[in-house]
Amino acid sequence: MTDLSVIIVSYNTKDLLLECLTSVFGSASGISCDIHVVDNGSIDGSADAVAQGFPNVRLIRNPDNRGFARACNQGIREAKGKYLLLLNSDAKIGPDSLREMIAFMDKTPDAGASGGQLIREDGSLQNSFDNFPDLCTELMNKSLLKLLFPKRYPGKHLKFADPVQVESLIGACMMVRREAMDAADLLDEGYFFFLEETDWCLRMQEKGWKIYFLPHVRILHLQGKSAARDISAARIEFYRSRYRFFRLHRSFTSRLILRAGLFLNLCIETLYSLLISLATGFAYRKEVSSLSVRLKLLAWHLLGCPDHWGLRGKAPRGDRG
Repeated sequence: MTDLSVIIVSYNTKDLLLECLTSVFGSASGISCDIHVVDNGSIDGSADAVAQGFPNVRLIRNPDNRGFARACNQGIREAKGKYLLLLNSDAKIGPDSLREMIAFMDKTPDAGASGGQLIREDGSLQNSFDNFPDLCTELMNKSLLKLLFPKRYPGKHLKFADPVQVESLIGACMMVRREAMDAADLLDEGYFFFLEETDWCLRMQEKGWKIYFLPHVRILHLQGKSAARDISAARIEFYRSRYRFFRLHRSFTSRLILRAGLFLNLCIETLYSLLISLATGFAYRKEVSSLSVRLKLLAWHLLGCPDHWGLRGKAPRGDRG
């Protein structure tokens, strides 16, 4: 068994993927490691570039879109490591990051998973961990919740000097102990894009494992590259993932309240965008774009949330911004 298995899912992110792999090999020096790239049907030469530039990488070529969870599971099934690292193709690992994460996992036997601080190119912080979705997080302003109740809803504005236990991690760079994965099982392939890692963290904790945020480990993450390609489809997929999470982990009453609350909020937001667009003669492109997205979301709900709408009905998307 090797120390670490790295699993990267990608679609049409050739340049970013090659930079990601370069950073992984730089950080993995001295670590026994097997690296797996699962390509979700790229048409930009990503898979061929990996095969040519990184012949030691285990490359899986999917002919079509398998979704993020399903593609990750393909890599996980091939993995040999004591620890598994889920890594976005739009992320870069620092020179010491892998050793630091492995060292923490080695000395913290109750850690099922850990993740570092995600940062943007300008050095600013991204959200790197989150609460499990509940009616408050999904129907109220999350920024306000984090401001008013920082202990219950911690965020990136809090300063941590040491590793801290959290509810869930953002899966752009997430290290998982094999025993925790065996206990919780693989990622739920019912999620196509969004909340797969959240669901996984919850299932690990239900089996007695803990989830940790490591503030001293920094990972560059070019957030949002996939979702930005089709905002409407990504928003639909996000709604679908939230509904699935509540269906699996929340009460029937909570599920009803969530659907009613989100639909009401969507109606109000759509009306607001429409009024602003009408009042300005549709001159503001950003507001018109928001109106278009909200109208598509409304249509998706009114049609009964058809499965073929969203990212799963589009070209494959592997990096998860």
